[in-house]
Amino acid sequence: MSSLTKIPLQISGYNILPLTLPPLPSFPEAATHYLYLVPHQPKIPTPTASRSLFLVNVPFDSTELHIKLLFSTQIGLPAGRIEDVQFEGQRRRGSGTDQASSPKASQNKKSKKRKRGSSGGIIEDMEGAALPPVWDRDLQTNGLTAVVLFVDRASMDAALKAVKSIRKERKEPLWGEGLEGKVPALGSARYLNHHSLTYPNKAQLLESVNNYMTRFASKEASQARSLARQRQVADADGFITVTRGGRTNPARQEVAQEQAEKQKEKQKELDDFYRFQSREKRKQRAGELVRKFEEDKEKVRKMRERRGRFRPE
Repeated sequence: MSSLTKIPLQISGYNILPLTLPPLPSFPEAATHYLYLVPHQPKIPTPTASRSLFLVNVPFDSTELHIKLLFSTQIGLPAGRIEDVQFEGQRRRGSGTDQASSPKASQNKKSKKRKRGSSGGIIEDMEGAALPPVWDRDLQTNGLTAVVLFVDRASMDAALKAVKSIRKERKEPLWGEGLEGKVPALGSARYLNHHSLTYPNKAQLLESVNNYMTRFASKEASQARSLARQRQVADADGFITVTRGGRTNPARQEVAQEQAEKQKEKQKELDDFYRFQSREKRKQRAGELVRKFEEDKEKVRKMRERRGRFRPE
């Protein structure tokens, strides 16, 4: 504990809370981990910011139970005063993703530009119909942050005051003490469980896939109806919203033929628009009649010649 006297109580406005990490089979010695706390002050104010604590450098195996146990049992805050714990990059509860292997996967996905005409918006809304998880717990990347939301401002102030009191008493809470058997184990047991979860029950997998496709089809149909309404309703300036998929092909062959006949009639009217075009057409018709007359005359001559009624001089 003598080393704690050399650690300042605060640094750059952050309260420092030393934690003792228990020994592991891979590293059989206890280690000290430093957690930094400060009242949450986001760039964009939120209604819950005033009763939240911002944590920096959370341990890699942090879970909501770890944080609640730290503030209640180990620091002395009454139980049930924490409403929620949100870790950095955590998009939803129970995601089942191994964040240790891909620490900033969610940030990279958000930065990608959505392709035009894609179904990205629908897929982003389908998080509730995901496949069964293949990891029994989430892991954090060292140095990440977390936001602890308390039920009221008084509870947040009491937690911060309790942290300062522990530092003055030179106490160092043992991280994860009392959670044995309450959270999934790490090490080889974690990966053995991951291997079994990778091959879920066939009925469970089929149910998840059917649920996903049903919700996807429903949202896709809802989006199509919304676009159809936008094509029919004008805005305040009298303009119609241009959306994809507005034009449709004729539903029947009769309708297509009728449209083709109308187009031909319009083309004929344009062809006879100029006077010289009419004269040229009359000349072409007269020449065609003369050509047919000569052809018929030659046919009659050949027929008479075959019958012997006509003998040339």
